[in-house]
Amino acid sequence: MEGRATARYVRMSPRKVRQVVDLIRGKDVNESLNTLHFLKRAATVPVEKTLRSAVANVFNTEEGSNLEPSDLYVMKAFVDEGPTMKRFRPRAMGRATTIRKRTSHITVVVGEKPEQ
Repeated sequence: MEGRATARYVRMSPRKVRQVVDLIRGKDVNESLNTLHFLKRAATVPVEKTLRSAVANVFNTEEGSNLEPSDLYVMKAFVDEGPTMKRFRPRAMGRATTIRKRTSHITVVVGEKPEQ
């Protein structure tokens, strides 16, 4: 039983979002939400929102209705690079340089803990 959620075109650099996603991969859902809540990073907001959506997707299925949040963990969490918006900024001597505004696609997969 697994639930998946994807946040696409998040206006944040994939490198910055990956630093946050690496902290929650493989952990329990409650522990991951606690980590994200108290971490002082801007990327925690979209990652937490995506994680909560993945958990809600599990509970909205027939098999997931009898699960508890403590039974779930983050199976997979990864960040892909989205399209880059290109803007130009004036520089010295009439030149212009490119400003790259990067976007991210955040994917979180939540599943039941394996039996030990």
